[in-house]
Amino acid sequence: MGTSMGCMHSWMWGEAYPDEMAALLPLACLPVEIAGRNRLWRKALMDAIRSDPAWNGGEYTTQPVDGLRTAMDLFLIAGSNPIAMQKSLPTRDAADHYFEDYMSAHLNQAIQNATLDANDLWYAFNASRNYDPSADLEKIKAPVVFINSADDFINPPELGIAEREIRRVRRGKFVLIPASDQTHGHGTHTWAALWQQYLRELLQESEPGR
Repeated sequence: MGTSMGCMHSWMWGEAYPDEMAALLPLACLPVEIAGRNRLWRKALMDAIRSDPAWNGGEYTTQPVDGLRTAMDLFLIAGSNPIAMQKSLPTRDAADHYFEDYMSAHLNQAIQNATLDANDLWYAFNASRNYDPSADLEKIKAPVVFINSADDFINPPELGIAEREIRRVRRGKFVLIPASDQTHGHGTHTWAALWQQYLRELLQESEPGR
């Protein structure tokens, strides 16, 4: 079971160790290379960090705040749920106050607490540059329940990629969670109440002897 980048690892482990995986539950990714808009917003985030003069080729003594601020801006949009945000932030002032609180918590406090580092963030986003499990999906033997949410900016359902690729997985099933004010965009993967029923079914299906 893996979420986001862990979702990518689920596909890779299922292919690399087909006889050792009892079940797979990838959430919030796609089993293809990262291209199109997904690659563009990631590259914009990475370029924002490296183009900040304070980055200093990665040898900074203080965090490149301008680059990190742009990175957090992009991350906020990419991970958001428009339905929930419109409901909870119905006015201009509410949205502005939320943004100020978000930047304080995810940028200012994180830098102060040493939980946000520019090099770490850059490498984390760049790590998926060669990810592409699409060639070996037929190698997966374990039952797979693949789950995305319809409000995921990073893995938009209108591409039709998930439905196409899951047909190549012999024991695969794809579930698209409908967008609502209860989903959380890309972060829906962390809210088990929205997908736990599918995990339960998968565990039952993959019990020894079945």
